[in-house]
Amino acid sequence: MRVTLFVKKECELCEEARAELARLQESIPHRQVEVDVETDPVLQARYGDSVPVIEAGPYTLRSPFSPTDLKVVLLSAQQRAVDKPPLEGPARTRAVGMARVVGGFSRHWLAILNTIVFLYVGLPFLAPVLLKAGVEGPARLIYTVYSPVCHQLAFRSWFLFGEQATYPRALAGTSLVPYGEATGLSEDDLLSARALTGDENLGYKVALCERDVAIYGGILIGGLIFAFARGRLKPLPVWAWLLFGVLPMALDGGTQLISGLPIVPAGWGVRESTPLLRTATGLLFGLLNVWLAYPYLEQSMRETRATVKVRLAGTEPPSGA
Repeated sequence: MRVTLFVKKECELCEEARAELARLQESIPHRQVEVDVETDPVLQARYGDSVPVIEAGPYTLRSPFSPTDLKVVLLSAQQRAVDKPPLEGPARTRAVGMARVVGGFSRHWLAILNTIVFLYVGLPFLAPVLLKAGVEGPARLIYTVYSPVCHQLAFRSWFLFGEQATYPRALAGTSLVPYGEATGLSEDDLLSARALTGDENLGYKVALCERDVAIYGGILIGGLIFAFARGRLKPLPVWAWLLFGVLPMALDGGTQLISGLPIVPAGWGVRESTPLLRTATGLLFGLLNVWLAYPYLEQSMRETRATVKVRLAGTEPPSGA
């Protein structure tokens, strides 16, 4: 039976708890594992004011406690261990291995998440690079993989290696050569706009639209910034996320969508957003998503690291073994 003793340095009560556990060793056999709460901020906050703390099975005993209290807890944990024996052999090895994996992820979650987002937003830029190099098969595969998650309309996407970085519809009212004039295609033909990947003159289309690139780019930028601000940045209030993150993008994208529906009076006209607006609202949304969620994730991962640290205490081989 494992008994975990949470202690700190220069603690007289901790010494008394050690002595009492040693006295009970013969009558209630147990494997004692000590954890110094001062080595982890979460453990310090959780147990610092009440050490020594003893955990045996599902039972937790906080200071001050009497020898009788300790004996009752150990006897209860011993009985529970008989009813539900601890893992041994390969099962224990697997459990320890899984705990180490979870602990490793909790330590490196931000780097892992930033890498995933980087790959997600970066791979669509590889498609036009591959087309430019004449490697069509892998490029088409990238477009196909991203097609279920993005409309990939050419007049709302970035282009590489062409005369312009983007070809918005004439309705957007920009100074750029509009999509219809540049391609010779109807600006109302959505299927053709989705299928178009570009050519030597136009350049080649990025496999994610402008707004999606901005959203995930914002998440990546926010994640990189968070790497320097973690532990100091408080979560963004939900009302601020809704007001400054969700609302601008909803107004830009929503009015564009609604204006094209048959139910809208003809006199209102059709609205088309611009590349600048799509990028600005998407980038803001991505950044504020990080500000809203990552501080909570960081706190959760700190709790996970502390829990794993306690579980793995005593499982490491002695130094020099």
